[in-house]
Amino acid sequence: MASRITELVLDCRDPAGLAAWWAEVLGYEVVGTEDDGAVEVGPPGQAPKGVVPTILCAPVPEPTPGKLRLHLDLNATDRDQDAELERLLALGATPVDVGQGPLSGTMTWHVLADPEGNEFCLLRSRVDPAPGPPPPPA
Repeated sequence: MASRITELVLDCRDPAGLAAWWAEVLGYEVVGTEDDGAVEVGPPGQAPKGVVPTILCAPVPEPTPGKLRLHLDLNATDRDQDAELERLLALGATPVDVGQGPLSGTMTWHVLADPEGNEFCLLRSRVDPAPGPPPPPA
């Protein structure tokens, strides 16, 4: 037996705002809200606890204390890295210098941060979109 990641939790000060931002970046939709203000986003039409992990934006009053020890890696599905970088920057992502150096043949990712400073990387390779939900029974 093994475990499976079903959701990734991002502590944040503005759960609705950050959830909306990640939903726009990933093509997700709001799949739930909790009484404490947490907002969960996930792939459109995916059943709860589906194959693709959701993102839960959970409210916390304090800012992130320093560099995160876990980050997300993103790959574009329908455009090249440069075009996706432009889109993410237009949505409010900011470049982050963690000592990675300039793009090169061996360093092929951009380090960025979401509007609340959570770091993530945009990788060079393009990937297929995640599979959608199965069609309804006939």
